Amino acid sequence: MSLQSWMGANLETQGYCLSEPQQRSLRVGLRFSTGVCLALTAAALALQWAPGFVALAAIGAVAGFSSRHPFDHVWNLGIRHLFDAPPLPPSPPRRRHAFKVATVMMAGEAALLFAGASTAAIVLGVVILGSCSAVTATNLCIPSVALSLLERRTRRAQPVT
Repeated sequence: MSLQSWMGANLETQGYCLSEPQQRSLRVGLRFSTGVCLALTAAALALQWAPGFVALAAIGAVAGFSSRHPFDHVWNLGIRHLFDAPPLPPSPPRRRHAFKVATVMMAGEAALLFAGASTAAIVLGVVILGSCSAVTATNLCIPSVALSLLERRTRRAQPVT
């Protein structure tokens, strides 16, 4: 399996149904929201800034409970024109559920920082950065993989009627 096909399979795991030409045309756009969040997360962690993580948790909640990540609107309304790229499609349910997982992690990070538990906050922050880096660089969304495995397991466990 080539790197490009593996990355395409990672998009399918997130719930996207895109052809190879669509994947190519959306290559930057599909990484835009996670890339911006990665940069903001790295900055908030470096500064150990709890309010930054509260803001990131709020952004994640909007992304998890609406059809589009807030930064998708930034891409669709402006940035995409710099790349002559098409607008992003709505986020599939599995990707939205992954944003809900990220919301909980960001809120947990904020709570740890507010509580002064800086060592635990750094550990959790590194996990968040690793996960966000994976999805931004390779489309490998770890929460989506876990949800996909859970869905398959649940389907197998259900009796056929």
